[in-house]
Amino acid sequence: MKIIANAEKCIGAGQCLFTEPDLFDQDESDGRVVVLNAEPEGELLARKAREAVYLCPGRALSLAE
Repeated sequence: MKIIANAEKCIGAGQCLFTEPDLFDQDESDGRVVVLNAEPEGELLARKAREAVYLCPGRALSLAE
């Protein structure tokens, strides 16, 4: 699994960061998504990545499996 983030679509809501801070952060200058771990390993992180994609209000996140 690979996390794909489109910063142009990101509205800076921070839902991904709140879902899993080990995978996501926000850029200090504009609040847009920063992926910390694009290829999470383990079922827990994979589940959290899927949840973040689902919750993203700007639809800036996707997964390649």
